Amino acid sequence: MEIRDLPKKDFPPLLNEINDPPKSLRIIGELPKTEKYLAVVGSRKYSEYGKAVCEKLIEGLRGYPITIVSGLALGIDSIGHKAAIKAGLPTIAIPGSGLSPKVLYPSSHQNLAKEIVENGGCLLSEFEDNTPGYPSNFPQRNRIIAGMSHTTLVIEAELKSGTLITSKYAIEYNRDVFTVPNSIFSKTSEGPHMLLRLGATPITQSSDIVTALGLTPHENLFEKRDYKDCSSDEHEVINLLYEPMSRDEIIQKLGKPVYVTQTILATMEIKGIIEEVLGEIHLK
Repeated sequence: MEIRDLPKKDFPPLLNEINDPPKSLRIIGELPKTEKYLAVVGSRKYSEYGKAVCEKLIEGLRGYPITIVSGLALGIDSIGHKAAIKAGLPTIAIPGSGLSPKVLYPSSHQNLAKEIVENGGCLLSEFEDNTPGYPSNFPQRNRIIAGMSHTTLVIEAELKSGTLITSKYAIEYNRDVFTVPNSIFSKTSEGPHMLLRLGATPITQSSDIVTALGLTPHENLFEKRDYKDCSSDEHEVINLLYEPMSRDEIIQKLGKPVYVTQTILATMEIKGIIEEVLGEIHLK
Protein backbone atom coordinates (compact mmCIF):
# COMPACT_ATOMS: atom_id res chain seq x y z
CA MET A 1 0.00 0.00 0.00
CA GLU A 2 1.43 3.35 -1.06
CA ILE A 3 2.21 5.93 1.65
CA ARG A 4 2.12 9.56 0.54
CA ASP A 5 1.76 13.08 1.92
CA LEU A 6 -1.74 14.47 2.34
CA PRO A 7 -1.65 18.09 1.10
CA LYS A 8 -2.68 20.60 3.76
CA LYS A 9 -5.52 21.84 1.56
CA ASP A 10 -6.99 18.32 1.72
CA PHE A 11 -6.84 17.96 5.52
CA PRO A 12 -10.24 17.18 7.11
CA PRO A 13 -11.73 20.70 7.49
CA LEU A 14 -12.31 20.52 11.25
CA LEU A 15 -8.68 19.60 11.86
CA ASN A 16 -7.59 23.06 10.77
CA GLU A 17 -9.78 24.63 13.46
CA ILE A 18 -8.00 23.16 16.48
CA ASN A 19 -5.25 25.05 18.31
CA ASP A 20 -2.56 22.38 17.70
CA PRO A 21 -3.17 20.88 14.22
CA PRO A 22 -0.57 18.48 12.79
CA LYS A 23 2.08 20.10 10.62
CA SER A 24 1.83 17.24 8.13
CA LEU A 25 -0.07 14.00 7.60
CA ARG A 26 0.84 10.79 5.84
CA ILE A 27 -1.93 8.78 4.22
CA ILE A 28 -2.65 5.37 2.71
CA GLY A 29 -5.86 5.24 0.66
CA GLU A 30 -8.28 8.07 0.00
CA LEU A 31 -9.81 10.45 2.54
CA PRO A 32 -13.59 9.90 2.44
CA LYS A 33 -15.56 13.00 1.40
CA THR A 34 -18.61 12.45 3.59
CA GLU A 35 -20.72 15.04 5.38
CA LYS A 36 -19.95 13.95 8.94
CA TYR A 37 -17.04 12.30 10.75
CA LEU A 38 -17.97 10.29 13.85
CA ALA A 39 -15.18 9.16 16.19
CA VAL A 40 -15.99 5.82 17.84
CA VAL A 41 -13.68 4.96 20.72
CA GLY A 42 -13.69 2.67 23.72
CA SER A 43 -11.93 0.22 25.95
CA ARG A 44 -9.50 -2.46 24.83
CA LYS A 45 -11.07 -4.56 27.63
CA TYR A 46 -14.52 -4.42 26.11
CA SER A 47 -17.48 -6.49 27.25
CA GLU A 48 -19.84 -8.49 25.03
CA TYR A 49 -22.40 -5.78 25.77
CA GLY A 50 -20.01 -3.09 24.52
CA LYS A 51 -19.24 -5.08 21.36
CA ALA A 52 -22.95 -5.66 20.65
CA VAL A 53 -23.78 -1.98 21.24
CA CYS A 54 -20.97 -0.77 18.97
CA GLU A 55 -21.98 -3.11 16.14
CA LYS A 56 -25.70 -2.35 16.46
CA LEU A 57 -25.30 1.44 16.58
CA ILE A 58 -22.98 1.53 13.55
CA GLU A 59 -25.15 -0.89 11.57
CA GLY A 60 -28.03 1.55 12.13
CA LEU A 61 -26.02 4.28 10.37
CA ARG A 62 -26.02 2.37 7.08
CA GLY A 63 -26.80 4.65 4.15
CA TYR A 64 -25.94 7.92 5.91
CA PRO A 65 -23.11 10.29 4.86
CA ILE A 66 -21.03 9.35 7.92
CA THR A 67 -17.40 8.22 8.18
CA ILE A 68 -16.32 6.27 11.27
CA VAL A 69 -13.01 7.47 12.73
CA SER A 70 -11.00 5.44 15.24
CA GLY A 71 -7.51 4.40 16.28
CA LEU A 72 -7.04 0.86 14.85
CA ALA A 73 -6.43 -0.32 18.44
CA LEU A 74 -7.50 -3.59 19.98
CA GLY A 75 -11.01 -3.61 21.44
CA ILE A 76 -13.79 -1.17 20.59
CA ASP A 77 -11.65 0.70 18.02
CA SER A 78 -11.25 -2.35 15.79
CA ILE A 79 -14.85 -3.43 16.36
CA GLY A 80 -15.93 0.03 15.17
CA HIS A 81 -13.80 -0.21 12.01
CA LYS A 82 -15.13 -3.69 11.19
CA ALA A 83 -18.74 -2.68 11.87
CA ALA A 84 -18.34 0.32 9.56
CA ILE A 85 -17.03 -1.87 6.73
CA LYS A 86 -19.89 -4.32 7.26
CA ALA A 87 -22.42 -1.44 7.18
CA GLY A 88 -20.93 -0.06 3.96
CA LEU A 89 -19.58 3.07 5.68
CA PRO A 90 -16.08 4.42 5.02
CA THR A 91 -13.75 4.39 7.99
CA ILE A 92 -10.50 6.16 8.88
CA ALA A 93 -7.85 4.57 11.10
CA ILE A 94 -5.35 6.76 12.93
CA PRO A 95 -2.74 4.49 14.55
CA GLY A 96 -0.30 5.58 17.23
CA SER A 97 2.60 4.73 14.93
CA GLY A 98 3.90 5.42 11.46
CA LEU A 99 2.19 3.78 8.50
CA SER A 100 5.00 1.49 7.36
CA PRO A 101 3.91 -2.19 7.61
CA LYS A 102 7.05 -2.84 9.66
CA VAL A 103 5.84 -0.65 12.55
CA LEU A 104 2.05 -0.33 12.08
CA TYR A 105 0.47 -0.73 15.51
CA PRO A 106 -0.91 -3.15 16.46
CA SER A 107 0.80 -5.52 14.03
CA SER A 108 -2.12 -7.96 14.37
CA HIS A 109 -4.30 -5.44 12.51
CA GLN A 110 -2.37 -5.43 9.24
CA ASN A 111 -5.25 -7.21 7.48
CA LEU A 112 -7.82 -4.86 9.01
CA ALA A 113 -5.80 -1.87 7.78
CA LYS A 114 -5.82 -3.35 4.27
CA GLU A 115 -9.60 -3.94 4.45
CA ILE A 116 -10.17 -0.33 5.53
CA VAL A 117 -8.33 0.98 2.47
CA GLU A 118 -9.94 -1.52 0.09
CA ASN A 119 -13.39 -0.39 1.26
CA GLY A 120 -12.93 3.30 0.52
CA GLY A 121 -11.29 4.41 3.76
CA CYS A 122 -7.77 5.37 4.71
CA LEU A 123 -4.99 5.30 7.29
CA LEU A 124 -3.68 8.63 8.58
CA SER A 125 -0.66 9.46 10.73
CA GLU A 126 1.38 12.54 11.59
CA PHE A 127 4.34 10.33 12.55
CA GLU A 128 7.20 9.50 10.23
CA ASP A 129 6.56 6.25 8.38
CA ASN A 130 8.91 4.07 10.46
CA THR A 131 7.95 5.45 13.90
CA PRO A 132 7.03 2.58 16.27
CA GLY A 133 3.97 2.77 18.52
CA TYR A 134 5.61 4.49 21.50
CA PRO A 135 3.27 5.06 24.51
CA SER A 136 3.70 8.84 24.21
CA ASN A 137 2.29 8.71 20.67
CA PHE A 138 -1.22 7.73 21.68
CA PRO A 139 -2.43 10.89 23.43
CA GLN A 140 -0.92 12.82 20.50
CA ARG A 141 -2.91 10.84 17.92
CA ASN A 142 -6.06 11.01 20.10
CA ARG A 143 -6.19 14.76 19.56
CA ILE A 144 -6.35 14.11 15.80
CA ILE A 145 -9.22 11.64 16.21
CA ALA A 146 -11.16 14.19 18.28
CA GLY A 147 -10.03 17.19 16.22
CA MET A 148 -11.16 15.92 12.82
CA SER A 149 -14.50 14.54 14.04
CA HIS A 150 -17.80 16.36 14.43
CA THR A 151 -18.63 14.15 17.41
CA THR A 152 -16.93 11.55 19.61
CA LEU A 153 -18.89 8.47 20.72
CA VAL A 154 -17.52 6.69 23.79
CA ILE A 155 -18.76 3.08 24.12
CA GLU A 156 -16.90 1.78 27.20
CA ALA A 157 -14.00 3.29 29.16
CA GLU A 158 -12.31 3.06 32.53
CA LEU A 159 -11.66 6.30 34.38
CA LYS A 160 -7.95 6.27 33.53
CA SER A 161 -7.85 5.50 29.84
CA GLY A 162 -6.84 6.81 26.44
CA THR A 163 -10.51 6.85 25.50
CA LEU A 164 -11.21 9.58 28.05
CA ILE A 165 -8.21 11.53 26.75
CA THR A 166 -9.92 11.56 23.35
CA SER A 167 -13.19 12.77 24.90
CA LYS A 168 -11.26 15.45 26.82
CA TYR A 169 -9.81 16.76 23.57
CA ALA A 170 -13.28 16.72 21.98
CA ILE A 171 -14.61 18.87 24.83
CA GLU A 172 -11.63 21.26 24.54
CA TYR A 173 -12.31 21.60 20.80
CA ASN A 174 -15.97 22.39 21.51
CA ARG A 175 -17.18 19.18 19.87
CA ASP A 176 -20.10 17.07 21.07
CA VAL A 177 -19.44 13.93 23.12
CA PHE A 178 -21.87 11.00 23.01
CA THR A 179 -21.75 7.99 25.30
CA VAL A 180 -23.63 4.77 26.00
CA PRO A 181 -25.02 4.05 29.50
CA ASN A 182 -24.03 0.69 30.95
CA SER A 183 -24.23 -1.39 34.12
CA ILE A 184 -23.19 0.38 37.32
CA PHE A 185 -21.26 -2.78 38.27
CA SER A 186 -18.87 -2.63 35.32
CA LYS A 187 -15.47 -0.89 35.55
CA THR A 188 -15.77 0.11 31.90
CA SER A 189 -18.98 1.99 32.77
CA GLU A 190 -17.15 4.45 35.01
CA GLY A 191 -15.91 6.58 32.12
CA PRO A 192 -19.25 6.86 30.27
CA HIS A 193 -21.17 7.58 33.47
CA MET A 194 -18.71 10.31 34.43
CA LEU A 195 -19.17 11.83 30.96
CA LEU A 196 -22.95 11.72 31.43
CA ARG A 197 -22.58 13.66 34.69
CA LEU A 198 -20.53 16.24 32.77
CA GLY A 199 -23.27 16.66 30.17
CA ALA A 200 -22.45 14.12 27.45
CA THR A 201 -25.39 13.06 25.26
CA PRO A 202 -26.69 9.57 26.16
CA ILE A 203 -27.05 7.31 23.12
CA THR A 204 -29.40 4.32 23.15
CA GLN A 205 -30.15 3.92 19.43
CA SER A 206 -28.72 4.89 16.06
CA SER A 207 -31.37 7.55 15.48
CA ASP A 208 -29.97 9.45 18.49
CA ILE A 209 -26.67 9.77 16.62
CA VAL A 210 -28.29 10.70 13.31
CA THR A 211 -30.40 13.50 14.75
CA ALA A 212 -27.61 14.80 17.02
CA LEU A 213 -25.35 15.07 13.95
CA GLY A 214 -27.99 17.25 12.30
CA LEU A 215 -28.96 14.64 9.71
CA THR A 216 -32.51 13.63 8.82
CA PRO A 217 -33.39 10.04 9.81
CA HIS A 218 -34.60 7.84 6.97
CA GLU A 219 -38.29 7.08 7.26
CA ASN A 220 -39.10 4.04 9.42
CA LEU A 221 -35.44 3.05 9.84
CA PHE A 222 -34.95 4.36 13.35
CA GLU A 223 -38.34 4.06 14.98
CA LYS A 224 -38.36 2.60 18.45
CA ARG A 225 -39.63 -0.95 18.65
CA ASP A 226 -43.40 -1.22 18.96
CA TYR A 227 -44.29 -3.08 22.17
CA LYS A 228 -48.07 -2.66 21.89
CA ASP A 229 -48.63 -6.43 21.51
CA CYS A 230 -46.74 -7.21 24.73
CA SER A 231 -48.61 -8.30 27.85
CA SER A 232 -48.85 -6.08 30.93
CA ASP A 233 -46.28 -8.31 32.67
CA GLU A 234 -43.89 -7.88 29.73
CA HIS A 235 -44.39 -4.12 29.80
CA GLU A 236 -43.31 -4.12 33.46
CA VAL A 237 -40.04 -5.77 32.47
CA ILE A 238 -39.57 -3.41 29.50
CA ASN A 239 -40.01 -0.39 31.77
CA LEU A 240 -37.31 -1.75 34.10
CA LEU A 241 -34.75 -2.27 31.34
CA TYR A 242 -33.74 1.36 30.76
CA GLU A 243 -30.30 -0.12 31.38
CA PRO A 244 -29.11 -3.75 31.40
CA MET A 245 -30.02 -5.64 34.57
CA SER A 246 -29.32 -9.08 36.00
CA ARG A 247 -32.05 -11.70 36.24
CA ASP A 248 -31.97 -11.54 40.04
CA GLU A 249 -32.41 -7.75 39.99
CA ILE A 250 -35.45 -8.06 37.74
CA ILE A 251 -36.97 -10.73 39.99
CA GLN A 252 -36.41 -8.51 43.04
CA LYS A 253 -37.80 -5.34 41.46
CA LEU A 254 -40.89 -6.98 39.97
CA GLY A 255 -41.81 -8.51 43.31
CA LYS A 256 -43.60 -11.47 41.70
CA PRO A 257 -43.01 -15.14 42.55
CA VAL A 258 -39.71 -16.31 41.09
CA TYR A 259 -41.30 -18.92 38.80
CA VAL A 260 -43.70 -16.29 37.39
CA THR A 261 -40.89 -13.86 36.53
CA GLN A 262 -38.75 -16.64 35.04
CA THR A 263 -41.68 -17.61 32.78
CA ILE A 264 -42.18 -13.99 31.68
CA LEU A 265 -38.46 -13.63 30.87
CA ALA A 266 -38.33 -16.96 29.01
CA THR A 267 -41.32 -15.93 26.88
CA MET A 268 -39.75 -12.55 26.11
CA GLU A 269 -36.49 -14.22 25.04
CA ILE A 270 -38.37 -16.57 22.70
CA LYS A 271 -40.21 -13.58 21.20
CA GLY A 272 -36.89 -11.80 20.62
CA ILE A 273 -37.74 -8.85 22.90
CA ILE A 274 -34.82 -9.33 25.30
CA GLU A 275 -31.49 -11.12 25.33
CA GLU A 276 -29.03 -12.08 28.04
CA VAL A 277 -25.35 -11.21 27.59
CA LEU A 278 -22.77 -12.04 30.29
CA GLY A 279 -25.42 -12.35 32.98
CA GLU A 280 -27.24 -9.11 32.10
CA ILE A 281 -30.58 -8.86 30.34
CA HIS A 282 -31.24 -6.00 27.95
CA LEU A 283 -33.80 -5.05 25.29
CA LYS A 284 -32.95 -6.10 21.74
